[in-house]
Amino acid sequence: MEMQGSRALAITQQQAWDALNNPEVLKTCIPGCDKVEPSGDNQYAVGVAVKIGPVSAKFNGKITLSDINPPNSYTITFDGQGGAAGFGKGNSQVTLSPPEEGQGCVLSYSVHASVGGKIAQMGQRLIDGVAKSMAEDFFKRFDDEMQRQYPGAYA
Repeated sequence: MEMQGSRALAITQQQAWDALNNPEVLKTCIPGCDKVEPSGDNQYAVGVAVKIGPVSAKFNGKITLSDINPPNSYTITFDGQGGAAGFGKGNSQVTLSPPEEGQGCVLSYSVHASVGGKIAQMGQRLIDGVAKSMAEDFFKRFDDEMQRQYPGAYA
């Protein structure tokens, strides 16, 4: 699965960078997430509940940050196991840049992911739809959380 997009944010690039590196913010913003805990240098243990069609699963896994270039970009590598439901793994490049005009910053991402096991049998269209929905939900939650933390940026 391949997915990419970008989102204009009202906050500064540094504020966005700090938030994207804050386990509590990530836990709040990732749909179905109940755990983001540091587990090593640039590594986090994560727990996420996902429902794809009739299959619901709790994925436990890790995310690792690499190619870190604060406050501009990094690569996130993820690997999760959902028991009988299967697995998911892949990576995402995340970039923060100044907007072409005005205040704030632009968050851009590209994701390359694969799934296996029962969830892979659900069909690529269904899986892609759930992934896009989760990405949109993440950005909505992230926007809401940034408005809560930095109300002046959204005035």
